[in-house]
Amino acid sequence: MNTKYRKTVIAGNWKMNMTASEVRPFVEELKAAMPKLKGCETVLCVPAVNIPAMLRWGKDAKIACGAEDVSAFAKGAYTGEIAANMLADLGVKYCIVGHSERREYHKESDMLVNAKARALLDNGISPIICVGESLEQREMELTMAHINYQVRAALHGVDASELRRCVIAYEPIWAIGTGKTATAEQAEEVCREIRSIIREIYGARPARSVSILYGGSMNAKNAAELLAMPDIDGGLIGGASLKPADFATIIAAAGAENE
Repeated sequence: MNTKYRKTVIAGNWKMNMTASEVRPFVEELKAAMPKLKGCETVLCVPAVNIPAMLRWGKDAKIACGAEDVSAFAKGAYTGEIAANMLADLGVKYCIVGHSERREYHKESDMLVNAKARALLDNGISPIICVGESLEQREMELTMAHINYQVRAALHGVDASELRRCVIAYEPIWAIGTGKTATAEQAEEVCREIRSIIREIYGARPARSVSILYGGSMNAKNAAELLAMPDIDGGLIGGASLKPADFATIIAAAGAENE
């Protein structure tokens, strides 16, 4: 991490887990275990029905509330969808777009990811833009080409002033929910390449201000090693974010790197 130029972000992704009634006891347990540190933003991206509870109970624990998805449309006949201005009206600060599960199960394209990211930016919400390769793509040595395309597509039409509100999360698909994790060196190599791509588009100063997270099964055991890498500025945490003690350990690892 390089805290001189960019902030550290530890974001949890609850996916389709936890109910609204479970938010308060979770946050209270997490708050008791969380270290007191500066320079690290803690975020919990929760199911839409849990957002009001997370906003209420997360505030005292200094936990920012994030959403797990958003519609690309501003309003209209889109049953079941949630618009960016609705999230903004609630007070949501972050929102995940382009998660591999959305891309796979809902067939979301790179152009749709771009539209969602821009909708969030238009409403003052920071998109956490996910990119990552499959095991087949890695074995065919297509990782960098695939990442290059995803980053450029996601940021199409985003100007430099908006870029500073964007967060990029590298999540190798082969390391999500599988128990497999990229080595710290593998993760750093791709995160460094992401920053290089952004530098090509926007220049050096904007590129060094973007927080790039690692999102492939970061956990309490490997967080410190991953966060020690210069271009990994935090984590997008899945399973470990459902366990207050483990999530607190990851936050503490980020804080140790900030010292």
